[in-house]
Amino acid sequence: MTHAEQDSPPATAPDAAPEPAAARRDWAWTRLETPIGPLLLAATRAGLVQVVFHADERTTRRALTRLEQFFGGPPLSGIPHLATAATELSAYFADQLRTFTVPLDWSLSSGFSARVLQVLATDVPYGGVVGYQDLADRVGEPGAARAVGAAMGSNPLPVVVPCHRVVASDGGIGGFGGGLETKRLLLALEGVLPAPLF
Repeated sequence: MTHAEQDSPPATAPDAAPEPAAARRDWAWTRLETPIGPLLLAATRAGLVQVVFHADERTTRRALTRLEQFFGGPPLSGIPHLATAATELSAYFADQLRTFTVPLDWSLSSGFSARVLQVLATDVPYGGVVGYQDLADRVGEPGAARAVGAAMGSNPLPVVVPCHRVVASDGGIGGFGGGLETKRLLLALEGVLPAPLF
């Protein structure tokens, strides 16, 4: 997501290499087919750590290379939080889940971005929306509406941490790293926008 007037990099920042972890950490991944296209899900023993939109073969390879570097080694075959995330996301897309309970691993986010994303995750419920300025106010940084847009663009956990619920102050839906059509579909699923006719 971006500030109202700008587009930002994809929410999963596909070309940004995170700083490597201090030590080897266990992690696993899976790809989940959804109505908005395939999602790559990655989790650690602490929780869901990344959701990547449009996870075709090329995007998946790039994401996995970055995660291997960050976590200091190859993935395991599975981690319990990964199965929970996949089950909950499937239920969300089937309109059977409104609140995610899978633990989140915030290690791919830090500083102001992490603060904004954590407030978004806890304070903006299913079917609700918030403006960039309002979110800046909620984190105690009223002059940081543009920085909120950048934080949305760096969100490593889109859908679960609902950056699609951040909208422009002029009534528009704003930008979105997963693409505006994806944002419209997510907002329609939650009843914020009318469902597409076809």
